[in-house]
Amino acid sequence: MEYAIFLRQHIEDIVALTDEEFQTILPYYSPVEVNKKELLIEAGQIITSEFLVVIGCLKAFTEDELGKEYIIQFAMENWWISDYPALVKETKGNVYVQALEDCFVLELSFEDRKKMCEAVPKMYIFHGEKAFSGYVALQKRVLSMMKNSAKEKYELLLHQYPALFQRVSKTMIAQYLGVSRETLSRLTKK
Repeated sequence: MEYAIFLRQHIEDIVALTDEEFQTILPYYSPVEVNKKELLIEAGQIITSEFLVVIGCLKAFTEDELGKEYIIQFAMENWWISDYPALVKETKGNVYVQALEDCFVLELSFEDRKKMCEAVPKMYIFHGEKAFSGYVALQKRVLSMMKNSAKEKYELLLHQYPALFQRVSKTMIAQYLGVSRETLSRLTKK
């Protein structure tokens, strides 16, 4: 249960917990090891859980009918990942989540999250802050995709998440930014 220290710090970055409260919430999180290239979520499956990354890096993506991949999100340590529209409604998802490295994540089912928040109401605050932060990040990304040039999108991502560039390929960065691999190569040579 080495992950317990990680989890407690992750939560206590937002809300303080007593030892008793932490012991109450800990069983709701299930440890999961995911091998590199393994799918944690497949499009078409009913989504019932979200995942906190303890170790590793994952991507959430979708594909068009020709098999072209569109990366929606990367998730490194301390980040959450799922197919959130499907999770909230517990319906079939449209997104794949794949490990880019060997990963260790904590799974939290939507049902268990509800039970946990009822048992320890402070967790409503924690999950509300996480959801709000995710919404803010998503809105910033959408606005950047709509108004920024390819160079501006690249520089913004590099500034915000420099560690990401050490962990994922340039092809994946290009897919995330919505530019061609050739365009990204030209940007990185300047």
